[in-house]
Amino acid sequence: MKQVSGKDLIRTLERNGWRLMRIQGSHHIYGKVGEPLRISVPVHGSHPLKPGILKHFMKIAGLDESDF
Repeated sequence: MKQVSGKDLIRTLERNGWRLMRIQGSHHIYGKVGEPLRISVPVHGSHPLKPGILKHFMKIAGLDESDF
């Protein structure tokens, strides 16, 4: 799996209709109209997200590796 930072994930989410709802510390909380779930993306500079949390976010957002 490709290494993706929080910033990269945010760009991909925004391209796919997710919108920033609020920022709490270093976590950016995203939501989508008609979607009850929220995604809390940790943004720690350009540090890559761990594979497990990245897969979880991709599943919630309906993304695959080709979206990055």
